[in-house]
Amino acid sequence: MSTEARSEEVLPDEMLEITGHVVPSDPLRLLAEDGEDLQIISAALQDAILRPVDIRWEKASRRVTVTLSRFCWECGGERVRSALQFGDVEAVQSRDLPRAPDAPLLLLAVGFQPGEAPGGDVILMFAGGGDMRIRVECLDAVLVDLSERWPASGEPAHDDEPRGEQP
Repeated sequence: MSTEARSEEVLPDEMLEITGHVVPSDPLRLLAEDGEDLQIISAALQDAILRPVDIRWEKASRRVTVTLSRFCWECGGERVRSALQFGDVEAVQSRDLPRAPDAPLLLLAVGFQPGEAPGGDVILMFAGGGDMRIRVECLDAVLVDLSERWPASGEPAHDDEPRGEQP
């Protein structure tokens, strides 16, 4: 074994061997222009926590922005403040979501139902059965991490699992 310091970078596979998980250092930045792209964003947002007041529809700008606390699955038990933004928005509807501005919402998934190409409906699905439908002229979504990561109070758990982190 050499006593010389290694000058090359530690590769992700080596990081996995050393730490047991890979911790990305760069903030997440994802773009979705079709349903398959949006599935990747959906996976990154599973178990994100937000409040109704964190959803902003700028009708004149045709834009919806959602700020949320994303569980960073790829970081091994941390949370990060993130923003999800949709452009070319034509309409927004919600169903069975709490009206209190500070009520906690747990985002389960983001889906896309194609309409007249290239548009359709983006559907944000929340725990408890509520959802938000965002009609878009064309799919133009961006997810960006905004803050440093912080330790999560536990791994998210769903109703059929033992309790972990709660909204």
